[in-house]
Amino acid sequence: MRYKVKLNKTKTGYAIWCPALPGCWTLGETEEEALENIKEAIKTYLENFDEVTQNAELRYVDVR
Repeated sequence: MRYKVKLNKTKTGYAIWCPALPGCWTLGETEEEALENIKEAIKTYLENFDEVTQNAELRYVDVR
């Protein structure tokens, strides 16, 4: 599957995250390393999603 990721150059390397998967992010010293790291982060996220969320309760909040 293909996911859009966002890459941001920082003072120490690159931050990268997947907007479609909240909380799925990682770092890399180079752009290439960051891209490889996010692939692993996405795989891990998807493998563990059901386990992590199985007992979660749904809530709504109002933001004004």
